[in-house]
Amino acid sequence: MNDPDQELEYIVHDTGPDPSHAVIWLHGLGADGHDFEPIVPQLTSASRRPIRFIFPHAPVRPVTINGGMAMRAWYDILGMEIDRDQDQDGIAASLAAVDRLLDQQIEAGISADSIVLAGFSQGGAIAMRCGLARSRPLAGIIGLSCYLLDGRRLNEWMSPAASSMPIFMGHGDQDPIVPVSLGQASAEALTGAGLDVRWLTWPMAHSVNLDEIRAIDQWLEDIWA
Repeated sequence: MNDPDQELEYIVHDTGPDPSHAVIWLHGLGADGHDFEPIVPQLTSASRRPIRFIFPHAPVRPVTINGGMAMRAWYDILGMEIDRDQDQDGIAASLAAVDRLLDQQIEAGISADSIVLAGFSQGGAIAMRCGLARSRPLAGIIGLSCYLLDGRRLNEWMSPAASSMPIFMGHGDQDPIVPVSLGQASAEALTGAGLDVRWLTWPMAHSVNLDEIRAIDQWLEDIWA
């Protein structure tokens, strides 16, 4: 269930031939890779250059906080204090799987500094933890409605290369699932560590809205200009 060698299944959407850029987008708890497919046609940045969008499916596993119900999840959630009750084995397995997916794209010819790792909620937490630890910096990281995993030890696991990566963090200020205070504390920790963090909030719950998508689109244009 927490197989560190498990390969992820995923959906691929190329916006043009021979894509020179890539976005790997991790969904939230209980969703799947199809969840963020509709965002592609809403991004004008994706029409200006050939981009490979990859939407992986998390493994199916029992989730303790949901009564042990099996669903797609990047890791188990063991209790209500989501920044403390963390499934370390599940997190490690997902980090290894996403790392392999990134490496596969680099081996296929897309350079690390042209790849954005993105995610929503649980997927955003994995995206930030994975991207910040890599020895070769990515183009950037998008973390939506999420928080830092193992944030108290950030200075121990974050790669020195991460300081050159821009970070986009968006959150709903009425989020009942991942409190906005957790997201803001994570953004402040990253800023304090010397990273360029764009932190934005919107009047919404645990979701994504059109204004956030437009802000992501502009951020992608900025980093790929």
